[in-house]
This record gives sequence, C-alpha cells and structure tokens, in this order.
Amino acid sequence: MSEAILQHAAVARVRTELRTHGVAGEITALSDSARTALEAAAALGIEVGQIASSIVFGIPDDLEPKALLVITSGRHRVDTALVAKNLGLEKLIRADADFVRKWSGFAIGGVSPLGWISKPEIILIDEALSDYDVVWAAAGHPHAVYPTTYDELIQCTGAQPMIVGD
Repeated sequence: MSEAILQHAAVARVRTELRTHGVAGEITALSDSARTALEAAAALGIEVGQIASSIVFGIPDDLEPKALLVITSGRHRVDTALVAKNLGLEKLIRADADFVRKWSGFAIGGVSPLGWISKPEIILIDEALSDYDVVWAAAGHPHAVYPTTYDELIQCTGAQPMIVGD
C-alpha cells in the first residue's frame, strides 16, 4: 500500500515541488491516517505542535472567493477572527471540500503547503511552528507526510509569518 501512496498523482506533484525548491526531506507513507494533526503526530511519534497543518479558507471577493492558506501548528486551531482582523478583512469564509480541491488539487486531510494547482491569494505561516527544529507537513495524500522546517516552509511558499491562534 505504501508504494501506491508514494506513486499517487498528488504526492508526485508535491515531490516535484520539493525537488524544485531543494527540500531534502523525503516523503513518508504512513500506515495510519494523518488526516488530523493528532493522527499524524501519533503515527510519527512526535509532538502534535510539530505538525504543520495546511488549512484552507476563502477570502471574500466580488466575483468569487480566493484561497487563503494558513500553515498552522497542530497544537492549536486557527483563530479566524484574529486572522481576518490582521489581514484587514471583515471575515474569512469556511472552505468546503470542493473549494479546497478546486484550488489546491488535494483532498482534505492531505493538503500540502506545496504543489497547489492554483496558487493561493495569501499564504500565512503560524509563528508557533518556529518553536520546533523539524515539522511535518502533508504531502498530497492523507497517509503521506514529509519533514521540513519553519524557515524552509517560508522559503518554499513565500508564507507571511503571523500569530494565527493560541
């Protein structure tokens, strides 16, 4: 099963992006699901805060909502009111599975910070991830993850550091 996961089209797209950016970490196929930060941390034997969850929101726009990616530490939830205020927005729109797939090309539970089919309008990264030497992010499939660092995520995605929750 792990070979099938590693050959999945979305995982291959992430692998290509990782190589493009010179990321050394290899994608790992987990036997257990990594759909949630708790599941991923348990499968990897790490602290939940080391999970770099890619959470997608919509940004209100006159024509159609644009995508906002928040790369957040698994140790807390995104405070949508705080993020909206810091971005000068009235509110964020909760993204459904179709919105997430349309923008990212990934299913919820496997959304990677890299390899999106349409670049998000804004990418934020949780400053709490800087507390860890190594963090793990989804790699395009609910059973695929890769190791990286806070600085590497910023370099590869162009993410803007922000306090996104407590």
